[in-house]
Amino acid sequence: KKIMPKFLREFFNRSELTQRLYTLRKEFIVAAIFTAVINVLMLTPTLYMLQLFDRVLMSYSLFTLIALSLVALFFFVVSGFSQWIRSKLLIRTGVKLDKSLNPRVFKAAFESRLNQSKHKANINNTPTQAFDDLIAVRQFMTGNGFFAFMDAPWSPIYIIVLFLLHPLLGVLSLVFSAILICIALYTGGRQHKPLEFSGKTGFRLNLYSQSKMKNLAVVEAMGMRDKLRSLWREKLDYFVGINGTAHDISAKMQGITKFATMCQQSLTLAAGAILVIKGDLTAGSMIAANVLMGRVTQPLMILVSTWKQTLTVRDAFLRLEKLLKDYPEKSAGFVGVVPSGNVSVKNLTATADGRAENNPILNNISCDFVAGNVIAIVGSSGAGKSTFARCLVGIWANCILKNPTSDGVLYDQEPISHWDRNDLGQWIGYLPQDVELFEGTIAENVARFGEVDAQKVIQACQRAGVHEMILRFPQGYDTNIGLAGSHLSGGQRQRIGLARALYGDPSIVVLDEPNANLDDAGEKALEMAILDLKARHKTVFLITHRQNILQCADKIMRVQNGKISDVSEEFSAIKKLQN
Repeated sequence: KKIMPKFLREFFNRSELTQRLYTLRKEFIVAAIFTAVINVLMLTPTLYMLQLFDRVLMSYSLFTLIALSLVALFFFVVSGFSQWIRSKLLIRTGVKLDKSLNPRVFKAAFESRLNQSKHKANINNTPTQAFDDLIAVRQFMTGNGFFAFMDAPWSPIYIIVLFLLHPLLGVLSLVFSAILICIALYTGGRQHKPLEFSGKTGFRLNLYSQSKMKNLAVVEAMGMRDKLRSLWREKLDYFVGINGTAHDISAKMQGITKFATMCQQSLTLAAGAILVIKGDLTAGSMIAANVLMGRVTQPLMILVSTWKQTLTVRDAFLRLEKLLKDYPEKSAGFVGVVPSGNVSVKNLTATADGRAENNPILNNISCDFVAGNVIAIVGSSGAGKSTFARCLVGIWANCILKNPTSDGVLYDQEPISHWDRNDLGQWIGYLPQDVELFEGTIAENVARFGEVDAQKVIQACQRAGVHEMILRFPQGYDTNIGLAGSHLSGGQRQRIGLARALYGDPSIVVLDEPNANLDDAGEKALEMAILDLKARHKTVFLITHRQNILQCADKIMRVQNGKISDVSEEFSAIKKLQN
């Protein structure tokens, strides 16, 4: 770093991503050495032609021809071996970079999806955008575009050799190099925005199509198919027009590049022929000059042809850089500490993208909850109950805190951000309003896809009242539930989600509308589960619209217009609700 130029030091120190690249500097240096060997040996065909035309054909010496051919063959073998080693090295370097960054990118992408505000700010980011970007960067390191970037700095060497042959040839090489560079810059300026806009339009079209395919039953049942097809067709026609314009520009630029290439080859031969006629150049030098001119412009031509890919990788790199900057590596929090269940909420304000600053979802809420209590949270739709539930388990990132070190949601008087999320997660049970199960077996889902402890899985299911139901499946706990639990009914998904929330004997359990899809048997099982949690001194937050489940609560908290309007003991609160 001490001998590195200042601008390079600033580049490698500016972000985590570039610092990760800097750790691979040895691999890049070795690749640069092999690149030097390859490009020096690329002069072999030129020198071979010079000797063949100017020495062998003049002397008619078969021995000289054999000797020159053997030497050239040796250098060709070395050049081919060097190219193979360089390619293999860069492939391994790309894999090494992927392994180094993959855990960080996964964590950062996961956090970014939780942060709804930032996610909605760029609707063109898919859930897998970060992983696609990482793959694009890794694959670029082994593609022709990256090799062209490594070979391009050697073009001046070939230009110098052309000047040594004759100054006119050197000037021609400079002229054609400048033309190709201008084409590349012009191509980038003309292509980038249309192609980027075309990509965004195509992405929106896919989202539109997917959203309709997910609701085929509703579309067909209510006669909406033809109307939606008409709207889809309008969007498709718009996309086809935009895409056609973008690719028309691309085709035009390719035509200009091919025209410049053909002119370069013909004019180089013409200039060489003129110099041979004047006696300033030999026939062998004329052929060699044409080969050298091709070596000068070849990396530039590859850069022009792969310019779209280069711009795509640049955007992917910048997105990854911003992602890692926005979601830096967090220091480990409390590990191995079991929360007692005491929960405090201090000065909690939560909002969402698109809402006015003076109208947050939750507005400066403060309250305390003692371990072992069952707190029912009630209120009208849109009052902020589900947002409050997400804040309680620390998955709502749009919280505005005056003092993050002492405000927000606290477990045992410590903010959630001070706890290690992986360690804390095992002590939290959460059943969201929209139950999400994952492809796999029932046992894997209940065990949260960790190591399946059969005793704990059965115990959680018994407490949730689903053990007998699961045993009725043909494969019992080994039953595969399908993608997102598609093989189960809504009530079955909700009851298995409750078992997952109870797995591992958590200290804090947050249930958001846990009885929305339950029948009478499921409702009774839910009541028994809540009473069991209460008997074992667990803290339970229960969000519900149904009054019969309120009998299990110690306190009832009413949320209205983003604020706590009332916190009452069970019996008096139920009377208020009934009145």
